[in-house]
Amino acid sequence: MSGLSLYVDQGTYLNRLHPYTKLLYVLTAILVPLIGGKKILFAVTIASSILLLIIGKTLKRAVPLIAFSFTLIIVIFLVQGLFFHKNEIPLLSLGFLVFYREGVMYAAGICLNILNMLLSFAVFVLNTPPQELVEELEKNGFSSKFGYVINSVFQIVPQMMKTKDTILDAQRSRGMETEGSLMTRIKAFLPLISPVVMSALINTRERAIALEVRGFGRKNKKTFISERQKLKGDTVITALLFSLLILAVVWRVKSCL
Repeated sequence: MSGLSLYVDQGTYLNRLHPYTKLLYVLTAILVPLIGGKKILFAVTIASSILLLIIGKTLKRAVPLIAFSFTLIIVIFLVQGLFFHKNEIPLLSLGFLVFYREGVMYAAGICLNILNMLLSFAVFVLNTPPQELVEELEKNGFSSKFGYVINSVFQIVPQMMKTKDTILDAQRSRGMETEGSLMTRIKAFLPLISPVVMSALINTRERAIALEVRGFGRKNKKTFISERQKLKGDTVITALLFSLLILAVVWRVKSCL
């Protein structure tokens, strides 16, 4: 189970970059548009994240995440376009439904922010080994308990997906119909989700026992097998990202004066 994660080593330059560099990219991609306050900046950072996913050969793995975000985006546009409290100017009419310009623009800002955050985190998660990040955090003085929490967050989704697939195959072998009409899928949902949840709880208990047996709570200083060396590109990219953050802050302060 410890090997489960969303990360897949594609052998790209993005995989070899230091975790902190990619973490700084996430921070920069989220903060620069928020500080700048311009929607065009969201478009730039979203395009940058998509480009990095292509370079890292992980765009296909990010597609389900993007598809999920579009479901949320549609809901936001419906709610804000129809019921935003500052709605005044009608923009589009669909029968008895009237979408207003103010609500649609407000929804666009929210949705661009959501999509930007999801894609920037996808760049980090899909191209960074969780254990490598945890080791770097612990080397810099973070608690091993904090590292364990971070590692668990990275592993929980793929772990539950693997468990779901195993249980789904088991239910199919017993003759349960899991595909077909919407009603058939709904009937199969409860027999599927209950074992997944119970399995997750059992795995959590087993992992807690295993960690206790291995002396997880000991205060002794840990040693590491390998040292993660930064690439030359890490220094250049880090300096560039910090420069973008500083420029965004300076530009916003100047525009407010």
